[in-house]
Amino acid sequence: MTRPFEGVKILDFTQVLAGPYASYQLALLGADVVKVERREGEDMRRTPLSREWAERGLAPGWQAINGNKRSLTLDLSKPEAIAIVKQLAAQADVVMENFRPGVMDKLGIGYAALSEVNPRLIYCAISGFGQTGPQRLSAGYDGKIQAMSGIMAITGHAETGPTRAGFAVCDVLSGATAAFGVSSALFQRNATGKGQLVDVSMLEATLAFLSGQIADYSVAGHKQQLSGNQAVSRRPTANLFRAGDGYILLAVNTEKQYRALMTALGCEATFEDPRFADWFERQNNEPALRAIIEEKLASRSPREWEAILEAAGAPCASIWKVEETIDHPQISARGAIQEIDTPYGRLRFAGSGFRLEHGGGRLDRMAPALGAHTDEVLRSLGYDADAIAQLHAREVV
Repeated sequence: MTRPFEGVKILDFTQVLAGPYASYQLALLGADVVKVERREGEDMRRTPLSREWAERGLAPGWQAINGNKRSLTLDLSKPEAIAIVKQLAAQADVVMENFRPGVMDKLGIGYAALSEVNPRLIYCAISGFGQTGPQRLSAGYDGKIQAMSGIMAITGHAETGPTRAGFAVCDVLSGATAAFGVSSALFQRNATGKGQLVDVSMLEATLAFLSGQIADYSVAGHKQQLSGNQAVSRRPTANLFRAGDGYILLAVNTEKQYRALMTALGCEATFEDPRFADWFERQNNEPALRAIIEEKLASRSPREWEAILEAAGAPCASIWKVEETIDHPQISARGAIQEIDTPYGRLRFAGSGFRLEHGGGRLDRMAPALGAHTDEVLRSLGYDADAIAQLHAREVV
């Protein structure tokens, strides 16, 4: 079955995480993504988590977001390389980059230059703060955006202070936003026939995902504070609790769920206790309610309570590690972690995060070795063997 973006050609200059994550989502859905790298390859190929994989130029984190792509190396400081880019752009549907604003313009391959070559071209520029505004030239890094966006002001505990999320959340959601922006522009081009600039700001993408917190302030004047592990519903039973030898996250937000929880714990007496008569009283008496709940939860392990409470209708989860989650029966049943054969054995990677009835996301091949497709791409442009050899000799590619 044809996937949504089969036939779509993407010329991808992105590096590190936000941009490559965006193009990876489109590659999973069938787009032909040609990843343009400098001749020595991008730094992310050699991150120091694993010496073995770094020496191969295939660091795990880099592989995670570069599958299904083809690798072309170019020295963009050389006119011959710029000529190759323009040839590719003339045939492409999308160009993606995440340099600081103006870098691609200085090279002569920014939006203005490439849209002249191809008026139907969709040009996606991802940066920390967008192509305009007083901070347009400031570097954008995930931690910096977490701090500036308000995420860290609501993440952490009053006793220990703000903390960043345990993964590069702003990079990833900016990448998802960029993939959605490119998809939108491709869809709109069907009606208009015109290409356009897709300007993605990491800060603005993050704020879009904080829509509820923004409205809490802009509508009701509520100023967010560090919320620890409490849910945005602010229910005292939607929080992290000690259980046995560990912890369990309760997501009990409705009256029905509350009664299911307390019944499963054998705490039916609390239904007659005026301290817990409704959500307002439960919030006012949260320490007492927590003490009652944790006293009961102490008798079993988190996983045991997870099974008991879920069966009773009280949403919850014990704390799963990544290495456990990828083998969770639910994940296995839906094939959410995709496996592919590689020269290094069978490897597993996350997929697109959603399923389509027809032609959904699929990982066909692992991330490419540096420059693995350079000659192939050049041949598609009409370069013969001698011309390709000359480009290699002059270190253009």
